[in-house]
Amino acid sequence: MLGSAGTLIAGTLIAGAIAAPTAVADGGHHAGPEARGVQIAAARAAKAGIDWNECPADWGLAAPIQCGWVTVPLDYARPDGKKIKLAVDRHVSTGTEQERQGALVYNPGGPGGSGMAFPRRIVTKNPLWANTAKAYDFVGFDPRGVGHSAPISCADPQEYVKAPKADPVPDSEADKRAQRKLAAEYADGCAERSGDMLPHMTTPNTARDLDVIRAALGEKKLNFLGVSYGTYLGAVYGTLFPSHVRRMVVDSVVNPDRDNIWYQANLNQDIAFQTRWDDWKAWVAKNDSTYHIGDTPEKVEQAWLTLRAAAKKNPLGGVVGPAELIGFFQSAPYYDSAWASVARTWSAYRAGDTQALIDAAAPDLSDTAGNASSENSNAVYTAVECADAKWPTSWRKWDRDNTRLHRSYPFMTWANAWMNLPCATWSAKQQTPLEVRTGKGLPPVLIVQSTRDAATPYEGAVELHKRFKGSRLITEKDAGSHGVTGLVNPCVNERVDTYLLTGKTDRSDVTCAPHATPKP
Repeated sequence: MLGSAGTLIAGTLIAGAIAAPTAVADGGHHAGPEARGVQIAAARAAKAGIDWNECPADWGLAAPIQCGWVTVPLDYARPDGKKIKLAVDRHVSTGTEQERQGALVYNPGGPGGSGMAFPRRIVTKNPLWANTAKAYDFVGFDPRGVGHSAPISCADPQEYVKAPKADPVPDSEADKRAQRKLAAEYADGCAERSGDMLPHMTTPNTARDLDVIRAALGEKKLNFLGVSYGTYLGAVYGTLFPSHVRRMVVDSVVNPDRDNIWYQANLNQDIAFQTRWDDWKAWVAKNDSTYHIGDTPEKVEQAWLTLRAAAKKNPLGGVVGPAELIGFFQSAPYYDSAWASVARTWSAYRAGDTQALIDAAAPDLSDTAGNASSENSNAVYTAVECADAKWPTSWRKWDRDNTRLHRSYPFMTWANAWMNLPCATWSAKQQTPLEVRTGKGLPPVLIVQSTRDAATPYEGAVELHKRFKGSRLITEKDAGSHGVTGLVNPCVNERVDTYLLTGKTDRSDVTCAPHATPKP
């Protein structure tokens, strides 16, 4: 369970020769044929460029944002085989020709997140990005399988969003058997609906796609901003194509250790989510004069358990049970920008306004497009995590690990387990994760991380920092919002600007004070 936190050359398309990708003998991916395949695909993309046009009306991306397509092989070992088209968009840089430094390509995470909203940061004149926007075209894309890029599916979207779902926390062995059955059926649905794509839905393939997009943009080297899962995509890209990186910022970092991808990563998340949930409860208690939920964290926790039990017995509005409540409340440990709104909605419910919580937590069955997007995002999340690594197939191991964790970290543990359990019965090939490491030509990478992040625990940034020699780590201490570069913290913002505009970093790692605590 990873969250999302958000690109090109002005005028036309190709500038000069495209540097040849560095072939890396990566663990288990046999880079030989794939390395040759990406060279072929990148050369073709450089020649074709991108035919920029107005975006389709139903994409919700108005001018001056432009959209286009980049063609990539489904299987890089067979570059002349089946092709898929990736959707890309851009807003050209706002500065002079002298200020322009190329394209900045963005991935918001997921896996399953779309980066197509990134150019809106220029449209909305987001002040945090105004300096960067003078230098760079902001480029977003839908990764393979996502959105407009050969989208995959694992279930009927309307069935997928139906509510209420079963309580993730099992009361009995029968509850566990029911959840195991649902997970196996979901894995089967992925194979039935998207089987031809599944073996190729890996992070290394998305990194190869990123290199083809770089070539199509006419860029010799890539400027990249990745958040959450986007940091793992960046780490894999930097390992496969170190000499193709110009500037790279990774924000809220997945631990790239092979042993962490992805089973252990999700167990570690459960611990970090509980820590940040506890931070939020303390904040709610401190602001009890506003919210009247409880004046100690223990009372807030008891109020949560009472709400959960009531929704289990009688789902709110007939549609919001414990699973839906977790879906809504988890935004508080994810992002402290949600602290006040979640507390306010809960407070209103306790004061008698039940509809606000129902509206916030229940799926909107009439939102056909939104439901299709949600189902697609979850399908890609599952497909990538299941394909990237070999998962335990023993239910006894899953049961033992999650039962143990749930005792001390109950907020997310079982919900996260069921979300990932389809990987235990995955029918498509599961790879060995890439050994992420510094390669020849990799420039300094800027790593940004808060110490109390729930979705990507702090240790991930430390691990990537060790592996990417010459990288710089900016730590936001005693903060825990997921996605730091989008928050107002001058200590962070000014360093990100300086790096993207000049390539310069501090001589050593930097620790920043936290951004402002939310006000009720």
